[in-house]
Amino acid sequence: MTKNWKMILALALPSLLAFATSTLTGTINLIMVGKMGTIAIGAVGAVNIIMYNAWALCSGLGHTINYLVAQGYGAKDMKKAVERTTLALYICVLVALVTISLGLFAPKLLMGIISDSSAVIDAGVPYLRIRFFALAFGATTFVMQGFLRGTGDTKTPMYFSLIGNLLMIFFTYTLTYGNLGFPELGLPGAAWGVLIGEAFSFFGCAYMYFVKRHKTFTTRILVPVNPAEARLIAVESGKLGIQEFAMSLAMFIFTMFVARISDTALAANEVALSVMSLGFMPAFAFGATATILVGQEVGRNNPEKARRYGTDTAILGTFFLLALGIVEFIFPEQIARIYIDQPEVYKLAADLLRISAFLQLFDGLFNFYGGCLRGLGDTGFLVKASFGLSWIVFIPLAYLLTFVLHMDSIGSWIGLYTFITLYGIVVLIRFYRTEWGKLAVK
Repeated sequence: MTKNWKMILALALPSLLAFATSTLTGTINLIMVGKMGTIAIGAVGAVNIIMYNAWALCSGLGHTINYLVAQGYGAKDMKKAVERTTLALYICVLVALVTISLGLFAPKLLMGIISDSSAVIDAGVPYLRIRFFALAFGATTFVMQGFLRGTGDTKTPMYFSLIGNLLMIFFTYTLTYGNLGFPELGLPGAAWGVLIGEAFSFFGCAYMYFVKRHKTFTTRILVPVNPAEARLIAVESGKLGIQEFAMSLAMFIFTMFVARISDTALAANEVALSVMSLGFMPAFAFGATATILVGQEVGRNNPEKARRYGTDTAILGTFFLLALGIVEFIFPEQIARIYIDQPEVYKLAADLLRISAFLQLFDGLFNFYGGCLRGLGDTGFLVKASFGLSWIVFIPLAYLLTFVLHMDSIGSWIGLYTFITLYGIVVLIRFYRTEWGKLAVK
């Protein structure tokens, strides 16, 4: 077990650092933007949930390449893994065109759907437009990172994430308020910071994939579109994208519920979600590690080892989440006050943090065992679970508690974490009920 844990940590810690810097960047940016007041934080919160939905639709490609490459690497068939990655990059070109078009023509419409505050809409439109442009880079970067991680290289994505996120922080600081001689752009300056950081990560990963890894895996090739392979990537990406989108759309509606309560509730919700995103770091990192290790062992036709790696990864990840939960439960108000000094906002945010501090352990279970199921190629179950729990449990319960029982933000968060708890339990049960003797490489 000790040997397994060392290997898991060797893979997970670079991913944890990469996700941590991304989360910390979002936190620092929100703190800097928070000086502009409740409207700015509310606008950022509304934009973040829109981008979460857009990212969810794009993320299926990266997740699919991640597990297909992991299986191909384990099966020693990297030629097919590279061909599949190339087909995914073709699709990324179309995705980029769509996201740029949304940035040009759809921001006001989308902001109007999520908020009825004219002040929030006016502040959010230019910020959202630039964030869509950044997504064109980010979606493609995620595919190349999926390839690198699938081969066990979690350090390269970490390096470019670190530098890219430092650039985001620097340009948010300089362009938002006009520091160090840069122009003062206000809230759009923070979005330009995101765009610059995403562009750097894209070009860095492209260099590693097309130049450095070409020597080992012959990555710089043109691949004719094979209908069967294209169908596999489209179907698997679609399933994983829909799985993420079902949850993100539910979060979109959840945010609409909160936005209808008040601007203060929306700001407190964004602060609490930003703090809770610290818990997403180990959840995502160990979930991605589970996909790599389980996928590679499936490729090697070693199901029992895949099961062992999945279990050990979940145990280690839970330790990290428990430590974060203790800190968030003991110091919720002190943490919330880092973001904003308005008492009505930070006190409400602190109440939300107390609710979620230890329940985020179930969010960890979903990510850990969801990563395991991706490694197995069991993507169909993830879609069914995502749809069923999002729309049968989460949204109706959040509406009932928020508006019918008049519990406002507290009711919304009880609904959210009821959903997350059930999701974590369901995917855990699915993993251990897998028919291990019938596993096969996609």
